[in-house]
Amino acid sequence: MATVTTTQNDTHISELEAIHLRPLSSGKALGEAAANPVRDHPAVEHGLGDESSSLNAQGQVEKWNYPKGNSAKLGFAFLSFIIAGMNDGAVGALIPYLERYYDLSYTVVSLIFLTPFAGYSIAAFTNARIHVKFGRRGVAIMAPICHIITFVALSLHPPYPVLVVCNMVSGFGNGLTDACFCAWIGAMDKGNTVQGFLHSCYSVGALLAPLIATSMVVTYELPWYNFYYVMIGIAVFELIGLTITFWHKTGAVYAAEHAHESSGAGTREALKSKVTWLAALFFFAYMGVEVGLGGWIVTFMLRVRNASAYASGASVSGFWAGQALGRAALGFVTEKYGERLCITIYLVLCVGLQLLFWLVPQFIVSAVAVAFLGFFLGPMFPGAVMMTAKLLPKHIHVSAIGFGMALGGTGGTVFPFAIGAIAASKGVAVLQPIILALIAVVGLVWLSFPRIQKRD
Repeated sequence: MATVTTTQNDTHISELEAIHLRPLSSGKALGEAAANPVRDHPAVEHGLGDESSSLNAQGQVEKWNYPKGNSAKLGFAFLSFIIAGMNDGAVGALIPYLERYYDLSYTVVSLIFLTPFAGYSIAAFTNARIHVKFGRRGVAIMAPICHIITFVALSLHPPYPVLVVCNMVSGFGNGLTDACFCAWIGAMDKGNTVQGFLHSCYSVGALLAPLIATSMVVTYELPWYNFYYVMIGIAVFELIGLTITFWHKTGAVYAAEHAHESSGAGTREALKSKVTWLAALFFFAYMGVEVGLGGWIVTFMLRVRNASAYASGASVSGFWAGQALGRAALGFVTEKYGERLCITIYLVLCVGLQLLFWLVPQFIVSAVAVAFLGFFLGPMFPGAVMMTAKLLPKHIHVSAIGFGMALGGTGGTVFPFAIGAIAASKGVAVLQPIILALIAVVGLVWLSFPRIQKRD
């Protein structure tokens, strides 16, 4: 974790300790750091891990199991990300059946990818206010309610325009949890590892959804909307669990822990930072790759690689399985060697795998390549979240990460829609050059991030 350094006493304390630790003997040094949080926020490379560990051993920094109740909170945060993954992963698997059910073209069916952007955008500019007024408890209640509303509406298989609009509600809920849980975990000990597991849960959900949805539609010949009956039950459990575990995390508690942040001030300060905009651009292009691939792999395998419906559904599950495994396994690697080096290596490997997926016209090769593509794409997102958290002062984490997630959500809606619109006239094979170009953009933005400097 990043630390604040007092020059007079050479004492290193975590940002999170500002509320709970003994007073510093030099209030002046702390006051100077607070007065200019960006300049005096000495984000630290992993080389200072030993120092961080010593502080954590004294119980001064939050961990996955400290303070009491954190493990339960994390468990339901993980469930929330599984639900978000299932929501997003199901769309790609169900596109061929939505086309037939509603008699739609590629362009029109692609609108389902577009509307969550509106929800994400609203979440980006209300997240800080919601946290200040209602705390994490507000997010813990509002997000599951958004999921339930969306899934109930989809289970009723309404006219397609209504179905498209309903996805805006789920986008708002996902935008709230993205910023809330990523900012919270970003301040924890071993944050890269915990972030990896959090985001691997999203991938697990995106893995399970195509398997469940495809089995229900193909094997059991059930209507596509039956899948959302399952989602309603899971979302109700999410609401109960998050409400109980985060009940005491009120707005008053959040305000005490984030003394710098006032209504709207955090967002304004975050938008003045170059790091916020770089993170937003990174998430924008990254989520275009992730959701673009996840949303169109099934159709690509069916129409271009001439695979069966079941094999096509399995291939997208391979992509999400690879992503889940990569986020869980490579989080430890990223923690040890640092985000900058590791994500650069992952990007180079992704370019090679995408070329293999594109240029070798065999289903087996494509399925294997796309699974490994998911494996190396997976850890980039949590790694970028951690990089952002290390480069920015803690009191604007929610605003900065929330804004980044919102713009990322835009990429996750605009690019899948664009792929569908272009595919309507050029064929779904346009998926490949678009994804390759987006990976290149991700790489360029990543190399533009400032280095994390170690203070003397």
